[in-house]
Amino acid sequence: MNYRTKAEFFIKGITQGAVDAPEVIAWSDEVLQAAAKPDDWMIEISSCGPDDRLTILSHLNTVKGVADPVELAALLKERGLN
Repeated sequence: MNYRTKAEFFIKGITQGAVDAPEVIAWSDEVLQAAAKPDDWMIEISSCGPDDRLTILSHLNTVKGVADPVELAALLKERGLN
């Protein structure tokens, strides 16, 4: 799964109340550790606190790429989101 797909999932999840900031921060920590050359958004989200919901949304919107609609739909369906 590409980062943009996961970012879109988290954007929708946060705005619809199905995902909380600590979940996104934990994901960012994982991708940051695995990245050979981290992107700015990884570092920025990783350094956010659990109450920084709007800041996290802002950084998620900077993730480059194109979301895979099939994978995104599957992720959203798992959480009962549209």
